[in-house]
Amino acid sequence: MIEWILAQVDALAPELVAFTQDLVRVPTVNPPGEGYAECARLIGERLAAFGYTVRYISADGLAEHTAAHPRVNVIGRLAGAAARPVLHFNGHFDVVPPGHGWTVDPFGGCLRDGRIYGRGVADQKAGIAAAIYAVEAVRRAGYRLGGTVEQSGTVDEESGGFAGVAYLCERGEIARDRTDYVVITEPLNYDRVGVGHRGVYWFEVVARGRTAHGSMPGLGVNAADLLADFIAAVNRRLKPRLAGRTTSMPVEPPLARHATINLNALGGGQIGQWPQTPCVPDEARAVFDRRFLAEEPFEAVRAEIADLLASVAARWPGGALELRDLMVVHPVETPPGARVVAAVEEAVQAVLGRAPARIASPGTYDQKHVMRIGGVAECLAYGPGILDLAHQPNEYVEVEHLLTATKVLALAAVRLLGAEPRG
Repeated sequence: MIEWILAQVDALAPELVAFTQDLVRVPTVNPPGEGYAECARLIGERLAAFGYTVRYISADGLAEHTAAHPRVNVIGRLAGAAARPVLHFNGHFDVVPPGHGWTVDPFGGCLRDGRIYGRGVADQKAGIAAAIYAVEAVRRAGYRLGGTVEQSGTVDEESGGFAGVAYLCERGEIARDRTDYVVITEPLNYDRVGVGHRGVYWFEVVARGRTAHGSMPGLGVNAADLLADFIAAVNRRLKPRLAGRTTSMPVEPPLARHATINLNALGGGQIGQWPQTPCVPDEARAVFDRRFLAEEPFEAVRAEIADLLASVAARWPGGALELRDLMVVHPVETPPGARVVAAVEEAVQAVLGRAPARIASPGTYDQKHVMRIGGVAECLAYGPGILDLAHQPNEYVEVEHLLTATKVLALAAVRLLGAEPRG
């Protein structure tokens, strides 16, 4: 049975590659959330052709779900010999903006020298294709899975996943009382299994001063200088402390096992008159990305930032610093002994002839919602794609890795659900 299923993956390779290319060619850029409905429909039509019952679920009631940029998710359900167990494969189809530095069309789905190129092909449209064709390989091999398979394509993972997997979990589509296993096809490399991720705290610091004529800056309080003072304090005082903190989770790469903070947006000046004005700026803003460890309570993480703000602001009479929370994601880790981990690791061993590394992701992904909202502890990340290529120019996935991951997912499904010849 195993040999025949693996042979079917190879036979399906042209279809699998073409479908991956088709997914890349839909520019589902987030922000603002382009092409979501089109991509959901593309996935849904392929699932329907393979025998799934398909539903489209819009994130009704959320502010980001608009007429211009609707948040449309898709779920397919394929009944097996029994209703349970339920194995849910998930992948997000939103992608970050392409940015500069590409030498191929980021949305062309170029196939060259055994690689498929395109924005989001690794992170993580190839994973969506791999999961769909893994189950299809079992079916075309003449077998029926013993339990139910669900496939979901979801939105907004790159901005937190609140209109995607979080929304599905809140609706009970992914939930402890109906979902047994979840595999998220994030690109953590085809020979590694992801069992969790660090936490993230996105926050904004708003500096306020007092405007004055630019020729007499001593009569004002420069908000940009105040914010620069805080940024310097982060670099001089906070970063060294964070560098000394490490996690016991197997985060890859090793440099990401430390707590970190990153300044990722900065601006200031007279609102509406950027960039040139004859005034002392009375407002400046910065957004920070703080990655925290399972060993760091979030309350302590936030208090550390607030204390640093207070100490800097105390040196600036007439100025003020405000801390605004943007997003908090707590660390998660699949519990030891999880059956889904064993099944995927056994499948990797069978396909590659070696045991996979068990790692945690340096960033976050939708496992946070599956475990914390859905309550499904049997959740991990596995998929094709090299982690280091995510969000890079000339992002690609090796066709060989795509096929390998598809084979692994097919065998994992059989291990988790069982299979029998179709009558």
